[in-house]
Amino acid sequence: MPCVDLADVSLTYHEAGDLGGAPVVFAHALGTDHSLWEAVLPRLPQGLRLIAYDLRGHGASDVPEGPYAMGTLVRDAERLLEHLGLRDTVFVGLSLGGMVAQGLAVKRLDLVRGLVLSNTAAKIGSPKQWQERMEAVEAGGMAAIAPATIERWFARGNRASAQAAHWRAKLEATPVTGYLGCCAAISGTDFYTPTASLRLPTLGIAGSEDGSTPADLVRETVDLIPGAEFHLIRRSGHLPCVEQPEAFAEALAGFLTRIGHTQ
Repeated sequence: MPCVDLADVSLTYHEAGDLGGAPVVFAHALGTDHSLWEAVLPRLPQGLRLIAYDLRGHGASDVPEGPYAMGTLVRDAERLLEHLGLRDTVFVGLSLGGMVAQGLAVKRLDLVRGLVLSNTAAKIGSPKQWQERMEAVEAGGMAAIAPATIERWFARGNRASAQAAHWRAKLEATPVTGYLGCCAAISGTDFYTPTASLRLPTLGIAGSEDGSTPADLVRETVDLIPGAEFHLIRRSGHLPCVEQPEAFAEALAGFLTRIGHTQ
């Protein structure tokens, strides 16, 4: 996979579609990597330039010492887009990636013309909850939080599936330093006021059985942005792009068409 050296961190990314097409950028959830989107990308319309990257501390990207700040993760996205010469992107973020999306849109509207906020919120959890999770990882490694995470990530009928086992393995392979660094970034973030200032086309996506960011929380965040759309994907937990990729791709493609990003 290509790698971009941003001086203090190197980020890897995957590119697909039409290199001359309208750009769509994908940012993944905590404890996953760019492959979170691999079932969605082939289902999107032709003529788009599709970029999915590994956040710092995840996948094949560098793992700097933590803790990380959300502003740092936003700056990583900003510099990646600049390096690739991208403007007027539609930025798709899930969970942690959705927080990055909000921060980037607030900071650089020239880089973002549309937002897709999937299974995310302006504020996720409380500092106490994040501290408890970080302590569990520090004491027992990634395996200590895997069972509870899979319950939040997958709908009840899918938790014993091969798909869930794959993503549990991916979670457990996430570098502890990277995971803890991003936990700190989420813990310190409250985007309610900045996100409420946004004025751009936005689609919110939620899973009906999401145990991390319940549908009502996603809707509350999306409703901060005037004119934003909301779409619920049923029989899905926190990762609808994994559990229901056809439904996710259909919702995304419809949004891209409505805002004139694709024909």
